[in-house]
Amino acid sequence: MSQTINNAIDQAQNNPLHSLEEWEEDLLNRYPDPDSIVKEGKTTEEYRNYETPTRDTVKEFYRLNHINQTYDFVLEKKEEFLKLDKKEMSVWDALEFLNQLVDDSDPDTDLDQLQHLLQTSEAIRADDHPDWMVLTGLFHDMGKVLCLFGEPQWATVGDTYPVGCAFSDKIVFSEFFKENPDYNNPIYNSLYGVYEPNCGLSNVYMSWGHDEYVYYMMKNYLPESALYILRYHSFYPQHRENAYEHLMDKHDQEMFKWVKLFNPYDLYSKNPNPPDWQKLKPYYEDLVAKYLPRTLKF
Repeated sequence: MSQTINNAIDQAQNNPLHSLEEWEEDLLNRYPDPDSIVKEGKTTEEYRNYETPTRDTVKEFYRLNHINQTYDFVLEKKEEFLKLDKKEMSVWDALEFLNQLVDDSDPDTDLDQLQHLLQTSEAIRADDHPDWMVLTGLFHDMGKVLCLFGEPQWATVGDTYPVGCAFSDKIVFSEFFKENPDYNNPIYNSLYGVYEPNCGLSNVYMSWGHDEYVYYMMKNYLPESALYILRYHSFYPQHRENAYEHLMDKHDQEMFKWVKLFNPYDLYSKNPNPPDWQKLKPYYEDLVAKYLPRTLKF
C-alpha cells in the first residue's frame, strides 16, 4: 500500500468521520476471496441453502415473515422503536444478550449471535480493512436485541426487502407472499407501488428488522459507508440478485459497493469454531471506546 494511502488511513482513523475519498477506491478494489474466508472444508456453494436447509426453523421463519411484513406493519414498528426510548445500556450489555440468541432464519450456523459477530469482524480485520469496518462487523447484527423487547424473530432477523411495492420473486421463499395482505392490494402490488422510479432507498420502506434499527442507533457515530452496510446488509434481493435497481438512485449504486464488499465476510465467515472472546476483548473494548459513548439508547 502506498505511503499516500497509509497517511490518508491514519488521518481517517484519528478522525473517524473524516472523508474517505482519498483511499476508498483502493479499499473497494480489495474485495475478499470468499474461498479464503470459508473454514472447515465447506464450499461457498453450500451457503444460503434454502432448498434443503439443515435446520427446520428456516422455512417456518420465512413463512411467518412473508405473511406479516406489510407496509402498515413496518410503519407501526418504525413509530414504536425508532424513538430509541426502550432502554439505555452499553454495547457490552447488548452483546451479552446476543450471546443467548440463535438466528432461526440462518441456514448456515447455529452458533449464538456474539460468535457470528466476532467471526465477521475478525475476518475483516484479518484482511487489514480500517477499524470502522471491523467495528461494523461487530455491530452489524446488534439490532437483534429487538428480541429483548419481545419482538418475534420474524420481525427481527432474516433477509430484508422493500414493502409498499410488488414483492420480487428473487426473495427467498417468495411463494409465501401470496398470504400477505399487500399481495393483492393494488396500491402496493405494482412494480413501483407507492414509490417513484429511482426514488432512492432513503425514500423506500424496508421490511422491519434489525438492519433499520441498528442503523438508527449508529447513524450519529459511524461513516456513511458503515451506515449503508448496517442498513442494507440483509438486503440480499438487491446486493445478490439486483432485483430492485428500479428503486435505487445513483448514490445508492455508489454506496452499495460497500455493502457488497462486506457481504462475503458476513456470509462466509460462519463456521463451527467460536473465536476466543477473552483474548479479543481488550482490542474491541478500545475500538468501541474510540467511536461510541459509554451507553447507547435502544
